[in-house]
Amino acid sequence: MNSQEEAQFEIALLLPEIEDSSDSCVARLQRLLENQRGVARAHVTEKAGKSLLCLHYDPNLLSLERMKALTWQLGAQIAERYRHEMIPLKGMTQGTNVASIEEGLKGLDGVGEVVVNYALEKMRVEYDSQIVTRDAVIAQVGKMGYRTPASGSVTVQKGHEDHGHDHDKSGHKGHSHAVDPNANWLGRNPEMAMALLAGVLMVTAWVGQRYLGLPQGVAIGIYVLSYLAGGADLARHTIPTVLRGRFDVEFLMLVAAIGAAVLGDWAEGAFLLFLFAFGHALEHYATERARNAIEALGELTPKVARVRREGKEIEIPIEELRVGDIALVRPGDRIAVDGKITEGKSAVDQSPITGESVPVDKAIGGDVFAGSINGEGALVVEVTKLAKDSTMSRVIQLVEDAQTQKSPTQTFTDRFERIFVPVVMLVIVLTAVIPPMVGWLSWADAIRRALSTLVAASPCALALATPSAVLAGIAQAARNGVLIKGGVHLENLGSLTAIALDKTGTITRGRPEVTEIFPFGGLEADELLRFTAAVEAQSSHPLAQAVVRKAKASKIEIPQAGALQSFMGKGVQAEVEGKMVRVGNLKMFQDEGHQVPAELAAKLSELGDTGKPTMLVMLGDLFAGILALADEPRSETPQILAALKEMGIEHLVMLTGDNVRVATAMAKTVGLTDFRADLMPEQKVTAIKELLEKYGQVAMVGDGVNDAPALANATVGIAMGAGGTDVALETGDVALMSDDLSKLPFAVALSRQSKKIIKQNLVISLGVIALLVPATIFGFANIAIAVIFHEGSTLVVVANALRLLRFQHPTQAVVRS
Repeated sequence: MNSQEEAQFEIALLLPEIEDSSDSCVARLQRLLENQRGVARAHVTEKAGKSLLCLHYDPNLLSLERMKALTWQLGAQIAERYRHEMIPLKGMTQGTNVASIEEGLKGLDGVGEVVVNYALEKMRVEYDSQIVTRDAVIAQVGKMGYRTPASGSVTVQKGHEDHGHDHDKSGHKGHSHAVDPNANWLGRNPEMAMALLAGVLMVTAWVGQRYLGLPQGVAIGIYVLSYLAGGADLARHTIPTVLRGRFDVEFLMLVAAIGAAVLGDWAEGAFLLFLFAFGHALEHYATERARNAIEALGELTPKVARVRREGKEIEIPIEELRVGDIALVRPGDRIAVDGKITEGKSAVDQSPITGESVPVDKAIGGDVFAGSINGEGALVVEVTKLAKDSTMSRVIQLVEDAQTQKSPTQTFTDRFERIFVPVVMLVIVLTAVIPPMVGWLSWADAIRRALSTLVAASPCALALATPSAVLAGIAQAARNGVLIKGGVHLENLGSLTAIALDKTGTITRGRPEVTEIFPFGGLEADELLRFTAAVEAQSSHPLAQAVVRKAKASKIEIPQAGALQSFMGKGVQAEVEGKMVRVGNLKMFQDEGHQVPAELAAKLSELGDTGKPTMLVMLGDLFAGILALADEPRSETPQILAALKEMGIEHLVMLTGDNVRVATAMAKTVGLTDFRADLMPEQKVTAIKELLEKYGQVAMVGDGVNDAPALANATVGIAMGAGGTDVALETGDVALMSDDLSKLPFAVALSRQSKKIIKQNLVISLGVIALLVPATIFGFANIAIAVIFHEGSTLVVVANALRLLRFQHPTQAVVRS
């Protein structure tokens, strides 16, 4: 009789740094395991925010130990063989068809997935190291006319090891450029230098020939030099693309310039290449601003850390930090490590990581993040993470991953371009051939119109319309403490019709507080609190600690209590100042035969209706009063929910495991439109699916731990407090780096603004094409006008996208109380 058992392995451990369970390496591991004798099935499952590989095996054929060893062995083999690298890619110009680059690399044996991001100037490549080398991949890039910076800047993105590549001093993967930072402005901007050279040569030839009597042969020679300066970079990778049978926008521009020269219109052709090169240089400068918004985060982390080793204080590069090191942080220093405070207290500005607008008080036991700024107190910090694993480094890596992912709109425009370019070629041919054949135009005029149409129809602005906005939007979100993990999530945030929120830790602060003190029998409220806190100070129960916090906040001196006696599930007692103080629930006193006074019984019933936990206190033989507690909503929650309603999100639903009474009271207090109570984690998933059927686009906001399944099933999963927990950082599609719920309206508003700008860019780019194409076909616009409108529209869409880098929202003024 066959029997099966089940074992689970964390994918992140089997395949280090693989965070996406859909990665092809996970599928390879599944296939290898399923081919092993005794393994019936291998599949991926999600649990507590982690991706797990679940194996069903026959213990009669394969022992558990052998199965574990086999799984780890196969995982290590795959990790060693298949590499995933993020490679900077330079030399792309306006209109570069990234699909041609992707397909060109996929033509290499051993290369799997390739994703090129034009706006980010990077490509993500997966390849089989037993078939093809990294150097071969880079060589293929060179053959296509593009370039990669020095090898030190080629870095592992999601690969399984870093292969010894250089890292920058900030602890995250390098972003070095091939340009000498000490060069002058033109030296640092070679594209602009070549464009300006092309312009100077063009003007020299035109002015010389028209006004100075420059011989035609000399003028043509200068025009040729202008062509080379303006078009060399364009031709360098367009020609290899054409030789592979691919025709893209860059090819159209090159044909237009060459055609103008053939017809003798050297000035128009040179003008076209000059504006194309100049426009590309300006566009490159503009989009670099968006890239720098993220790279600037990496510069916030110090290059060295001051640590205490062997009794000495020394400074070491942050790459040499070890977990357990003791780091010293002086007042005013920028903190170099992720760690836990062991000595000292201070106010720490952690806005670069969490986006919080005010410094946060930190004391012994508090967590600090690399890149945050220490206040006036000296701190001693125990290092808890390596530099490459710090929160800042992981945020930068996740943002870079997000920027390489294509949004739905971008995917649509890519498909549109693949159809559009061949159609344009057909229209150009018809425009050049049909009019002269039927006697409408001369061959020269028809070809000129065709070339003008070629320029007019080139969708360079369309290619940049979406990625430039996504790049800027994700960058601005990260700068404000919101990590959006891809263009699809950026767009989806703006389409929400409903938001579901977990109660504990999301709507509320996640810890109980004393909300009401009801003294009885002539005792003052402060005295009731003083005696109760004396007893509860010896307990670690969350309700007990809430009483102690309240006493300390009220500046009440807590007396010493005698030995604590605990009654399981009922309460506690201890002697304080010669009196026996008993604190517990109603059952504790009823079981002992005490008659609760009617006034106290009525108050207990009233508080019970609101769902608040209560503590009944007896001092000696007399009842002394009641303390009521609750996990209070964040002070900013009602204002945030009201802001979301004003933005048109009418359905705000709380999902909670608390009972209906508690849920009802909370919903009324904060202004929710609906709630679901008494839910287990798996029931939250069911609730999300019901909301999706009812409202369409639904976000789920939770703490990223027990809410992981619900986050995964929502249209957009939003994890709270990612600056403090690894699980929250990895869970969900959007992460609010602090516990500041005011970032939620900001994220939604930013998404809507991003979608609005994307639509504006699409209207501009397609509108210019729709206007210019008929104008050039019918002779109302020549090649010069087509070039001006073409380049102008490209710069306009990039500049429009960069407006997102200044985006703010009124709710950002709401801060944690």
